[in-house]
Amino acid sequence: MRTGRYAAEVADRFRAVNGVHPMTAEDDAYVDRQFVPLDRLCAALGREANEARRLMLDGLLPLPGYLRSDGTQMVPRDLFALAAEAGGPERLRDWFTEHWADPAEGEDEWAAYLSGQYVCLHRVAPDTIRRKGELTAAIASAVAAPRPDVPLWAAALHALVDELDALEPDFAPYDRLRFGGPTSRDTWVDAVRARFPRVAR
Repeated sequence: MRTGRYAAEVADRFRAVNGVHPMTAEDDAYVDRQFVPLDRLCAALGREANEARRLMLDGLLPLPGYLRSDGTQMVPRDLFALAAEAGGPERLRDWFTEHWADPAEGEDEWAAYLSGQYVCLHRVAPDTIRRKGELTAAIASAVAAPRPDVPLWAAALHALVDELDALEPDFAPYDRLRFGGPTSRDTWVDAVRARFPRVAR
């Protein structure tokens, strides 16, 4: 069996993308709630974990979202969903990138998807990726010209933040290390709510 070699190669690729940062007990607990071990997911679906790792290394499936502190490769429960929707892993890239009018933007998002770093969404798909971008841009525009005393402005801002909140999980503390700073939730949900709290009516 070559599973061990593929597992080691995937772990090496993950560290090359994310850097080497410690996973704490808090990180592990968060990841256990949000993700599933790759081997367990494959066993439940009747798939070969070795083949899934080969697809990751070939750039046909995204890398794991996290490595637990014990090295377990953790993936979303819907890891194979987009490939199935596209008609197979070999068709996934074309299907995925066609969701962007700008081919260069589509390729950038495809690279980000393959990195496994889209841990910022409960469901990673072109529509949720695009909507997150639209929401963060709209929130940034609103807070750049704040009008907190105008009820319609405040209501519109909180509607945007609430929608982004529903798309995003909480993140692990580890994410602030690998991303080198605040997460999108820190910046566009928590900080905005703290700066412009809802006014009880």
